[in-house]
Amino acid sequence: MYLGIDLGTSSVKLLLMDKKGIVKKTVSKDYPITYLNDNWAEQNPEDWWNATFEGIKNILKDEQRDSLNGISFSGQMHGLVILDENDEVIRPAILWCDQRTEEECKELNSLEWLYDVTGNQALTGFTAPKILWIKKNEPNNFKKIKKIMLPKDYIAYKLSGVHGIDVSDASGTLMLNVEKREWSKEIIEFLDIDEKCLGKVFESYEVIGKIKESLANQLEVSKEVNIVIGGGDQAVGAVGVGAIKEGIISLALGTSGVIFSPSERYLRDEDCRLHSFCDSTGKYHQMGVILSASGAFKWWVEEVNSSKD
Repeated sequence: MYLGIDLGTSSVKLLLMDKKGIVKKTVSKDYPITYLNDNWAEQNPEDWWNATFEGIKNILKDEQRDSLNGISFSGQMHGLVILDENDEVIRPAILWCDQRTEEECKELNSLEWLYDVTGNQALTGFTAPKILWIKKNEPNNFKKIKKIMLPKDYIAYKLSGVHGIDVSDASGTLMLNVEKREWSKEIIEFLDIDEKCLGKVFESYEVIGKIKESLANQLEVSKEVNIVIGGGDQAVGAVGVGAIKEGIISLALGTSGVIFSPSERYLRDEDCRLHSFCDSTGKYHQMGVILSASGAFKWWVEEVNSSKD
């Protein structure tokens, strides 16, 4: 049996399937978003973990616990999770839809070498501007940082004890040299962080370790359950719909809207209109993204209906 965990913005969704790909059960657990004003959005990573842990307990029947072979992940991209030397969460996670980093993006985009190194311009949703914002506005918290990770990687870390990230999610941090599939020393130096804080970079399909023995005992599963790092929601979703070859394009409409185009080789848009990222199959992709898609449509429908009442 295999367990997939999708850490979304409003809920975590879990799916249990057998080795033939037949879905046996799905579970969803909600958690809140804190909107500090019109532009700031945060979540408590412990809410993610508690919901995920309860979801795992709920989805596994007694006869399935011994047959669980692997767990992997997808999830909301770009969010900033920071831990201290005791592995405690320092502050709530700043989410992908948070817009507080406009000034930090201007500063990053003024760097002449940024686009050459990352293949992307700085956008308010990305992770590096969030780190720069913490450095400027919460210096005490910045000094405490020992681990930096993205949302799904926090869950993988809680399950395995391995601090890592996959290339597709790492691409969206603006700290990865996308072409070389490794952390950019230039960005790391500019942000004044230690590369050790970022964790090891894996391909999406790689096993990063086994489930922690203590958790295996609590969940009554094998200690040999493999933890596979997975990928960002769009990169993993593209695999799910078969958008893994050049010429096949996927369109995803959720809270955000994304056009996804896979590529055999590294490409970048010289006009900075598209994201150039690593994908989940060992190759690359380009994305066009709008932050408000179906969410805006839902708002419009609700407003129209309310005006009729």
